[in-house]
Amino acid sequence: MTYDKALADRIRDALVSEDDVSEVKMFGGLSYMVNGQLAVAANSHGNLLIRCAPERVDELLLHKGAHWPDMRGKPMSKGWVEVDRTGTSSTVEFNAWIKEALDFAHSQ
Repeated sequence: MTYDKALADRIRDALVSEDDVSEVKMFGGLSYMVNGQLAVAANSHGNLLIRCAPERVDELLLHKGAHWPDMRGKPMSKGWVEVDRTGTSSTVEFNAWIKEALDFAHSQ
């Protein structure tokens, strides 16, 4: 299983204040469940994969580094966004993506 360990550490650090977080190996990377909901992952491409409200996807895809993720060559369902390093390089950008994922996880 390959994933960016530094990205996984950033995610882990960002989730430290959450009560119910677990790490699960999936999507070829390391995923983080929050309150039993898949929220965010460090995927096998070294990118951030977030779960978000489906109605937010079109707007989120306009952000730097964001694109529609695929799984084994097929587009994932609406409600997922993959963000490459250009969109997570600053702490502000990274935290905004984590907040997006947490907002959705807490809404479920």
